[in-house]
Order: sequence, then structure tokens, then C-alpha cells
Amino acid sequence: MNETPQKERGHTFLEALSVMSKSSPYAVSTERKEALSQALDEVKKYLYIKTEIELEFERILKGISTQGEKKLIFLCGSSGDGKSEILTKYNLTFAQRADFHLDATHSFRPTDSAIQTLDELFSNFEQEEKSLVVGINVGMMGNYAEEGDVTSVRTSIKNYLERKATPDSHIYLNFEDYPRFTFKDEGHCSQFVSDLLAKITAPEDNLIRQYFDKELQSVKPNRRLVSNYQLLSRAEVQAVIIDVLFKARLMKDQFLTARSLLDFIFHLLAGPGPLQDNLFASQENELTSKIADFDPANIRSKELDAFVLARNLRLEDSEFDAFRAELVELGTQSNINASSYVRLFYLLRHAHLSNNYHHQFSNDFDEPLLSQYSNLWQTHVNYSNEGAERKMLREFYRDTAVAAIHKYINRNAPELSKGEYFVSSHNGIQLAAELDIKPSFEKIQADGENNTGHFNAYFKIGEATIVMPISINLLSLMQRILQGYMPNKHDKTTVVMLDEVTDHIAEVASKAKSLHVLVNGKKVKVSNIEDEDFEVSGL
Repeated sequence: MNETPQKERGHTFLEALSVMSKSSPYAVSTERKEALSQALDEVKKYLYIKTEIELEFERILKGISTQGEKKLIFLCGSSGDGKSEILTKYNLTFAQRADFHLDATHSFRPTDSAIQTLDELFSNFEQEEKSLVVGINVGMMGNYAEEGDVTSVRTSIKNYLERKATPDSHIYLNFEDYPRFTFKDEGHCSQFVSDLLAKITAPEDNLIRQYFDKELQSVKPNRRLVSNYQLLSRAEVQAVIIDVLFKARLMKDQFLTARSLLDFIFHLLAGPGPLQDNLFASQENELTSKIADFDPANIRSKELDAFVLARNLRLEDSEFDAFRAELVELGTQSNINASSYVRLFYLLRHAHLSNNYHHQFSNDFDEPLLSQYSNLWQTHVNYSNEGAERKMLREFYRDTAVAAIHKYINRNAPELSKGEYFVSSHNGIQLAAELDIKPSFEKIQADGENNTGHFNAYFKIGEATIVMPISINLLSLMQRILQGYMPNKHDKTTVVMLDEVTDHIAEVASKAKSLHVLVNGKKVKVSNIEDEDFEVSGL
């Protein structure tokens, strides 16, 4: 076996980790023939994790026959999600079975546009007998559906984007169909993030840990980097980080790509401060800039405020001193401020350490909204008409969804009673209708959508049924409305969904046979008994 060249023996722990950085030449895979660094190439290979979409992609490629029907395979998604990584890996292995076009934004000649290049590519595909694999962003697919010249492919892409039937020989593998986060019976998880964190911090058979061990043995180890790696190696901390990333996905609509995740982990380890501050108090990374809004140091509670005040005043606390001493023994930095300790308590909230001083703040760190959303999402998506499910959904629709809609739609007519909904206003005269809004269990059970970003709530109003996508942000808004909050311009994105449903309800209400007329503080009920006969009551 050839020895590693001398220049390959001096890589530091930080250099090994830098392979994950978005600024690293390793951030995007290319078809280079020579290694930039043999040792760092090995680190990059070690970090690689096969995903579900790659396994399916490999299965499809293995199924291509050089003598059978040719296939047009699209590997599509967003920038940085790992398309080039997968395509580069399989290009050489399956070059005899299919041609590969790794990036649909690239052109063959400087004078050609990406669309013209795709036209040439698809024209050649139609004339030849060989299958074709194309790596393409969803945005470029939309562009080709509008501007492309190869009709068969343009129509196929357009149908795919509109969720219509496409030819059997056209295969679309979309990263969006293989989400990084999923809901399980016991809650939520991300196998990809979990596997990657475990691989980076594994105690055995871990190339990264070999560099870490060398760092520990060096004359002047990077103490902050060592401390951050030791903290990240704790399974309890990894679980909390996955929770935080999932919150960013749900509440900030932050898409998690392989590239952004690797850069995020590099920033946690090699950022300017301790790991907890790199996570919650840094704007230097795409993901942490969104996560900063979840900073536990901003939580206001009697216990946390008292802790911060005591630390700032340097008051004696023997229990905290004992706990801090144990943290230092474990490698945690000792010269951190009160806010940094609060963030550390949050990261360690599921861990048992020393005298468990940090557990006194557990209730302050509880996040019932995420658990509620998870339960409601799973009940809607997996609804099977069991009694417990029906009871749970009835309570949610009655006490949260319908109650919040009632309060919101009647915000300018507070005198309306339960079951009465504002319809319209005409020269100071308000119209309202009585409606009985219930969950439509039949529609809930028939719904086949499986998007972690929302679940579809179905409201039955007489013969009409209204659907409402409920995200975690909309669920939060509903809960706040019930507490007296009224949406404003800052809730614009979320309140749009609420407005759409209230508009539908008002439209149904306007066709009711009985209407309430409100004028000068008085309420009159007008009922349509026959086609032209009306009954007035309440005068």
C-alpha cells in the first residue's frame, strides 16, 4: 500500500472539519480526476451518507437495460440539496447505460443559454437509444416548461409540475418527496441529521475523531474547538439540535439541504464562540440566522430572570458552583456569561449531569406548541376513525380552530353570540348568520396529503365543506387569538390562510335562510320561510 505523501500528514482537526464548510472546495462535488488532498478526500468520503432518494436513484439506474426502453430520469430539487453529489458518484459506474447531465444551468458553449443546452440534450435523447439522466432545479424545470422547444419533454415537465400524469419512461425523483424531517408515532425525527451527527461524533471507527484525538495530544490544542466537539458528541445535545432545526423548518420555512447542514455543523464547532452561542447568537450562518429567533436566553420567567440577575451580581450559589465545576471537568468553557449558561442549560435539558442544577429550568424550556402540532398532524394524516381520534379532533375543532375563527371573523361585531358569524356591513347595518361548523371526518380520512409543513383541516357547514391548511404558525396564531391577540401586518403570511377560510365561511353564511341584522345595538332575525315570505323576530 502506498504511503500518504508527507504534505498529507499535517492536517489539523480544524482543517479536517473545514471540509464541511460552504467555502470549502469540497462543498460541491465535481468530476475532478486528481484529489485536492488525499487525506481531506478521505474525510469527505467518510462524511457521506446514503439517503433514501439515492437508494431509489441507484435502484432505477440498475433497472435500466441497454436493450430495453430508454428512460429520461430527472433528479430534481433545490440548490445544495445533494444532486451533484449523487450524480457525480454514479456517472462513471452507469455511463454505459445512460448519459449524465449533472447541472441543467450549465451550457455546452458560452454563447448558448441553459434552455438551448437542454433543447440540444433532449433532441439528442429523442433521436438516440440511450437513457438520459439530468440534474435540475425545480425553478429551471418551470423555465423549460414555458420556454423549451422539445414538445414532448416540455409537456411532460409541465404535467409533472401540475401534478398530472407523465409518460412511464419519464422518471422524476424530487428531493422534496424525501423530506429531511418526518413525524413518527413517538414524535418527530430526522434520520439524515441524526445519522450525520452520529457519524461525526462516533466514539469508534471515526475518521473525524482521529483528528480530534490528535488535537487533544497537540502542544496547544484549540480549547474552544475541543469543547464544542465534546458537547456536540452528547446524544442529548444532538436531540435538542434536531428539535431546533425542525422548528426552523416548520416556523421559518427553512429548507435543509445537505450542503447547508454540513456548513451549519462546521459553524457550531468552529464558530467564534461556545457551541450554544454559535447556535443561538450568531448571524454568520444561513441556518443560525433563523434559529436566533428561538434563543432561550430571551425567555422571560421568574426562575431564569433570577438566575441571570444572580450571575450578573456575582451572588453566591454553591449548587451552581458545583454544577459549573463538573461542566469544566467535561470540557465546557468556564468564562461564559449568564445568557450563554441559559443556552447551555437548554441544550443539556435532557441530560443528567452532576447535581442536575439545570433541571430547575425545565418547565421554562417546555415547548408545547411543537408537541401539539405533531399530535394534530399525525391524527389528521393517519386518521382511522377511532373513538380517541374523533374525540381529540372534536375538541381541537371546537375549542381551538372554530373558536379562533369565530373570534377573528367577528372582530368588528363582538356582540355576536356563539354560533353566529359576521357576513357583511352596509351603511352601518351588519349582517350575520347562524352556522354549525363541525369537522368533516370523512374528508379528513380521505385526504392523502403528507406534508410536514401543514395538515389539512376540513370544516363541514351544512352541505358545504371548507379545507384549511394549518401550519404550526397558524396554530400558534389561533391560540393567541383565543388569548385576546388580534393579527396585524407582522402576521401577514399566516393570516392570509385565515382570511381565505373566513371569506369562504362568509360566503356560505350569506346564503343561509336566516340572517341577523344588527343596527344601533339591536339584533333582528330575518328568516326566509318560503320563496318570497320572510319572518322577522327580535323587534
